[in-house]
Amino acid sequence: MTHEEQRIWLIKELQKEDNQLSNYPIPDDEQGQKDLLRALMNIWMPKDISYEFLKIQDDYLQEENKRAGITDIESLKPIESDRRIYLWQGDMTTLKVDAITNPANSALLGCFQPLHSCADNIIHSKSGMQLRQACFRMMQKQGHPEPTGKAKITPAYNLPCDYILHTVGPIVDGPLTKEHEELLASCYISCLNLAEENGVDSVAFCCISTGVFMFPNQRAAEIAVVTVKNWLDETGSQMKVIFNVYKDLDLDIYKTILD
Repeated sequence: MTHEEQRIWLIKELQKEDNQLSNYPIPDDEQGQKDLLRALMNIWMPKDISYEFLKIQDDYLQEENKRAGITDIESLKPIESDRRIYLWQGDMTTLKVDAITNPANSALLGCFQPLHSCADNIIHSKSGMQLRQACFRMMQKQGHPEPTGKAKITPAYNLPCDYILHTVGPIVDGPLTKEHEELLASCYISCLNLAEENGVDSVAFCCISTGVFMFPNQRAAEIAVVTVKNWLDETGSQMKVIFNVYKDLDLDIYKTILD
């Protein structure tokens, strides 16, 4: 199968399921097909899936991720004041690093909203169906929603990283409180502890709880930097930590804090 044939085959297989996109016509253009495939993956309910599907999906996603470009942590330079800490702007799913963080919701199954621009949606879309399956099994075993400030770890499947650290940040619906700040700090500590337990030598943190969770960007960055630096100093860990930003606003904030 060519790359395009793989994409169309995956779309047709997912459209065999009873969902709101089952009868949606397959677009003629490449981007339209990519959007439809991602949307179908977004609404897919976790269940058993064939080896054939996963093999074709994996080949397809690995090629897509390769075409997007991969940035190896070894090609990055740490900040001058601390060789354990990096600042990088770009798409976290393109990082070749031991682990990346996923700012998840409490269901921990990914974002089911088709083509939503949140990191949770993008990570699941580029990792593949196995990630939702793994999260589903993990949450079934746990038997309750994931508490805010905690973390779980899974393989990264088709991403260039090895692991994904899933953490639920606080939602700021109103004035920022001390509890919000403590819960955000707990997200970073939980991820770092879990990474250490699993032999992770490098981790990339996104701007947890900013965006749709409405944590103020400046204060979120301050908490992130202080918490990570304190953890590194207190544990003596030599883990490499990337503060990964996407927006220019966050880049400017982190540059100022890390100066």
